[in-house]
Amino acid sequence: MSEEKSLNFIEEIVEEGINTGKYKTILTRFPPEPNGYLHIGHAKSICLNFGLGIKYGGKTNLRFDDTNPVTEDTEYVDSIKEDVRWLGFNWANEFYASDYFDALYTLAVTLIKKGLAYVDDSSAEEIAALKGTPTEPGKESPYRNRSIDENLQLFEEMKNGRYKDGEKVLRAKADLTSPNMHMRDPLLYRIKHAHHHRTGDKWCIYPMYDFAHGQSDSIENITHSICTLEFVAHRELYNWFIEKLEIFPSHQYEFARLNMTYTVMSKRKLLQLVNEGFVQSWDDPRMPTISGLRRRGYTPESIRDFCDRIGVAKRDNLIDVSLLEFCVREDLNKIAKRVMAVLDPVKLIITNYPDNQTEEFTADYNTQAEDAGGTRSIPFSKELWIEREDFMEVPAKKWFRLAPGAMVRLKSAYIVKCESFTKDESGNITEIHATYIPESKSGNDTSGITVKGTIHWASVQHALSAEVRLYERLFKAEDPGSEEGDFKEYINPDSLQVISKAYVEPSLKIADTATRYQFIRKGYFCLDKEATADKLIFNRTVTLKDAWAKEVKKS
Repeated sequence: MSEEKSLNFIEEIVEEGINTGKYKTILTRFPPEPNGYLHIGHAKSICLNFGLGIKYGGKTNLRFDDTNPVTEDTEYVDSIKEDVRWLGFNWANEFYASDYFDALYTLAVTLIKKGLAYVDDSSAEEIAALKGTPTEPGKESPYRNRSIDENLQLFEEMKNGRYKDGEKVLRAKADLTSPNMHMRDPLLYRIKHAHHHRTGDKWCIYPMYDFAHGQSDSIENITHSICTLEFVAHRELYNWFIEKLEIFPSHQYEFARLNMTYTVMSKRKLLQLVNEGFVQSWDDPRMPTISGLRRRGYTPESIRDFCDRIGVAKRDNLIDVSLLEFCVREDLNKIAKRVMAVLDPVKLIITNYPDNQTEEFTADYNTQAEDAGGTRSIPFSKELWIEREDFMEVPAKKWFRLAPGAMVRLKSAYIVKCESFTKDESGNITEIHATYIPESKSGNDTSGITVKGTIHWASVQHALSAEVRLYERLFKAEDPGSEEGDFKEYINPDSLQVISKAYVEPSLKIADTATRYQFIRKGYFCLDKEATADKLIFNRTVTLKDAWAKEVKKS
């Protein structure tokens, strides 16, 4: 009997709240800012928030934290929704912080009326100077003791567009002596004359994150507001607003964000990679974005498995990307259709095979799925493409592939024996000549010959030309974000190798982007979204084994 998986610390908190009757049901939320594409770190938060709702019979809201009109766009909103759905989750309600702009304004007015907020004319530099340091208390702004009536009037004038950007801000009157810098009269509203993707030009003042986030949680009656560890210091202010405004007591809990080797997770840095042309787009298959992973061929099941394996911790750590690659190999090994593709072709001519003859071999796709993936027909003829690496002029010890005088089985077909080969002026092998054993047909072999090697192939007459993109890790450094200098200095120049003239078996003419393939002996691949009927393009998701680890050991 398998051991029951232990609860993570957030699940323990949830179960305690349910068991003590504090909550009849739970409500979580996933609150991305629509200023970029989601990445694998967000996937961890998605799996956690939606997973809690599913496990404990609660619900999860999708709420867009759209309080900064300058950086946000509906393109990002649409991509986020697509990513969440693709990962396998559905939200109970779709909300936007901008839905609450009127309510948040009213709450800000309430704070002013309680003498707990004031309009400050100080510049950003002056406010920063007055805040003090972690070891020295802050100093009062000269505008901190304005009357309630004056603050109400000024705040309304801010809303009505009377002032320029940066001319005034609304601050909470909290605690200038607190050791927590976030409590030293934090900003609640700033003036920003910018068009908002949903509210248009209705507003020219926008709430700051700390004010919008917690109050939005409260408006929605969120029971468990789950954030990453960098928001620990914000929790005191989160609770202060709830207490002073006397609103629904949402509670914030923090967990360790996902940091992964050989990549960066900062949206700012990912945006740099896109804008400066180091990658083609947000969904470039080398990017750690969910859309990039999807395009590369990762499955939602593999990402959910990865998030489950790394668990929910209270301390930040660096997760090895090899674990993510392991998870996708585990999944693709079960579902990928096995097919043949030749990536570095050299011609094999079977000299004793009839010139105009073609045979059709029926072969299984050999998936581990319940239906085993079905079968396909593979044409065989006199001239075949094989991998250049499957022939060695002077064979090494324990070489079981083709070499002069050596025999090998062509997968799903016949045993062949190499008789000769030709070279060009540069010494490159141009053709390999072999004879086949007619009695050695796969599934009906009466030849009595045993060979140790089997290689894949594609019929020259029938094979389809394809572009194949071989992806490796984007960075050479294990933790590029923490290295000295510009993180872009550590970009792997060999992160993409494009093979413009590969050959694949004709069954792949009907390949689609939803199906995963194993190119036998070469790795796992998927059809790229840029592929057309006239130009097949395949992306390598991952190799069959962890080839990267071998390269690291060599160096």
